[in-house]
Amino acid sequence: MKHLPKHLRPRWRYVAVEIETWPDVDLGRRAFQRALWYAAGNLIGDAGSADADLTLLSFAHDDGVGEAVIKVRHGHVDDARAAITCVSEVDGDPVGIRVRGISGTVRACEERYMGRAGANSTQRDVAFRDAERPAVVREDACDVWAESGYVGAAAFDIE
Repeated sequence: MKHLPKHLRPRWRYVAVEIETWPDVDLGRRAFQRALWYAAGNLIGDAGSADADLTLLSFAHDDGVGEAVIKVRHGHVDDARAAITCVSEVDGDPVGIRVRGISGTVRACEERYMGRAGANSTQRDVAFRDAERPAVVREDACDVWAESGYVGAAAFDIE
């Protein structure tokens, strides 16, 4: 079978996203892809979602931070960005997603936007709400373990 001429091939854009969750969340690739498809279907409908064709190319998540590259059809980048930002939870766990950038090739996307999510995180005890509690600290963000689960705090909230 012959390849299509270049002017008839589908054109793609690659969206780099940063993912943030609570440190104890085990986020899987399939669950994240399913959440993307579900958000796209709800926002732009089944036909629009099929046209945009949000496909997860690469995915990495560990210790509360992660990153992914999502392949999107060329004319549907704005719809895809809106659908990506509509993902607020995956399998019942809250998720924060930020679009880092968009590129025309996978290589350029990885070189420009990937590799920064692996922020150094340390586990230590911090003073929070007049008690010493375990926490995961990443740069200026801190996830403190309370009775009801993790609580997000800034560096000035803890001692």
